[in-house]
Amino acid sequence: MIEGLLGRKLGTLQIFDRHGTVVPVTVIEVGPCTVLQVKTKERDGYEAVQLGFGSRKRVNQPMKGHFKGLGSFRHLREFRVEDIGQWQVGQRVGAEVFEPGDLVDVSGISKGRGFAGVVKRHGFRGGPKTHGQSDRHRAPGSIGASADPGRVLKGLKMAGHMGAEKVTVRNLEVVDSDPARGVIMVKGSVPGAKDGLLRIRVARKQAVEPRVAARKADEPEEPQAEEAPAEEAEAEEAPTEEAKAEEAPAEEPQAEEPKAEEPPTEEAPTEEAEAEEPPAEEAPAEEPQAEETEDKKS
Repeated sequence: MIEGLLGRKLGTLQIFDRHGTVVPVTVIEVGPCTVLQVKTKERDGYEAVQLGFGSRKRVNQPMKGHFKGLGSFRHLREFRVEDIGQWQVGQRVGAEVFEPGDLVDVSGISKGRGFAGVVKRHGFRGGPKTHGQSDRHRAPGSIGASADPGRVLKGLKMAGHMGAEKVTVRNLEVVDSDPARGVIMVKGSVPGAKDGLLRIRVARKQAVEPRVAARKADEPEEPQAEEAPAEEAEAEEAPTEEAKAEEAPAEEPQAEEPKAEEPPTEEAPTEEAEAEEPPAEEAPAEEPQAEETEDKKS
């Protein structure tokens, strides 16, 4: 994977995300960049590739030899790569390097503001507006003491040339990537004017994994997909309950078999005793009947 690419600022616009929220984005033309030179650790002391971007009309002879007939490039920059063995001279790379959700650092030359005063350049408040102060509204004020130290300290904020310097904006999110058209959209603003050269690199100081965090935030909720596993889980639990219900009767007979054998041995004598007792009570009842028959005969 390559560290970054060169691009050109096309302009700014607004788009709507899937949630209907307005997102301000900057459209950047990324590449195509052509590999002009491959630098190895054995020969150059570090591993990197030199990319060419843009075009120009006139090219001197030394640069023609360096371009090796691959084109007439206006801008040349070097980028570090992970595996130098995968890169060759003449290879082209473009917007397919970046995907939605990536975080990138964009560097460019800011717009020139010319000679600016301290209010515009450094945000000074200015002098008082009343009490006869008619010409001190945007003045810088005192710049130091007189005797000690007797000079103006270096680095003091004063009026001077503003802008036209390298500025880097960090951790901009890639909202959309279109490799077919060679453009990407990043959330927010980037330094420089329209058609200005930009250097887009993978963010170095990022707290979280960009692609994972962005995709989780944008993924819509799918209740149906979540309920399906729950129903499957219930369907899986049902057989276990039936299996337990089937196993329970199999265990009960084993526990009742010894109990079923014991009661007959204890109840048998009681039934015999009951069967013997009634005949003993009926015998005296038959004797009075016999006596009555004898009395009737007499």
